[in-house]
Amino acid sequence: MQPKLMTLCLVRQPPRILLGMKKKGLGAGNWNGFGGKVESGESIEEAAIREVKEEAGLTVNTVEKAGVIDFEFKGDPQTLEVHIFHSSDFSGEISESDEMRPEWFEVEKIPYDTMWPDDRFWLPLLLSGKRFRGRFLFGEKNAILESKISEVTTL
Repeated sequence: MQPKLMTLCLVRQPPRILLGMKKKGLGAGNWNGFGGKVESGESIEEAAIREVKEEAGLTVNTVEKAGVIDFEFKGDPQTLEVHIFHSSDFSGEISESDEMRPEWFEVEKIPYDTMWPDDRFWLPLLLSGKRFRGRFLFGEKNAILESKISEVTTL
């Protein structure tokens, strides 16, 4: 089975980062970046930009790829191949959507305890300008059963 292509984009305005409280669906009740599936006919970068607009109301002009992580869930044959981007090149005002409630956080106050448990492994790499590849296998209650994250020079 082919992996499902997904995006995740972190909007940055140092020393702050924009996160969204997921209101429904996978990850509901967690703070996260903005993203979703890549639609037919669009590039991965175009999908990342579109998702930020749909979920946070911001127009992102350019994105920089930071990493790729494969996510697997025990008992589900569908792998999620998530391409992770960040951007400080945006315009507009944040606005809440049906799916996300965006909020700015100081980098020192990122709410890791109410985020996906893998975020604490790769988000510091992104924030320090590093690139990475990884894989996480989740079990019940989003417990990490297996993990691997490595710094890379190219993606």
